[in-house]
Amino acid sequence: DEVQTGFGRLGDCYWGFEKDHDGVCPDILVCAKSIGNGWPIGAVVMKKEVAEKVVGGGYFNTFGGNPVAMAVALETLKVIDEENLQEHSRVMGERFLAGFHSLKKDHPTLVKSIRGRGLMLGLELYEPAHALAALNACYTKHNILIGRGGPTGAVLRIKPPMCITAEDVDYTLECLSTILKQLN
Repeated sequence: DEVQTGFGRLGDCYWGFEKDHDGVCPDILVCAKSIGNGWPIGAVVMKKEVAEKVVGGGYFNTFGGNPVAMAVALETLKVIDEENLQEHSRVMGERFLAGFHSLKKDHPTLVKSIRGRGLMLGLELYEPAHALAALNACYTKHNILIGRGGPTGAVLRIKPPMCITAEDVDYTLECLSTILKQLN
């Protein structure tokens, strides 16, 4: 499942399955969202021997082969490569992580852990209520769209567009710093 991790978002690999599984190649790969850069599209990629069995048994989907969607996907893939967005994701991810470490140092009673790779990041707070408050402040006061996850909802999930600028990263970190100071 490469819906969230694929197309270079992790920075140091193009596909999430490459991350910790050297030499492993899945029989079937599912991807969506990023391949269309906002256009509603998904894709299923599979080894030839698997595809031959699927086609033999029949296959149907509602929008399969839509030429506009295919053109959007091809152009998106072209931009990811031409604008070197995989490397950009790595660099911006490192910038975020460095900022997260500063936040943890400045707010050790609030920030529990830091995780992530490229532009798929998480900042875990000790208290789910603090994560919810931070999320709401990001939305309502700073116009920053982030998510919340983890088993207790204490992780701020940060997955910005791969074209994010250094200025946007710094703004996000400044806002999180302000929010954490208010929560302290």
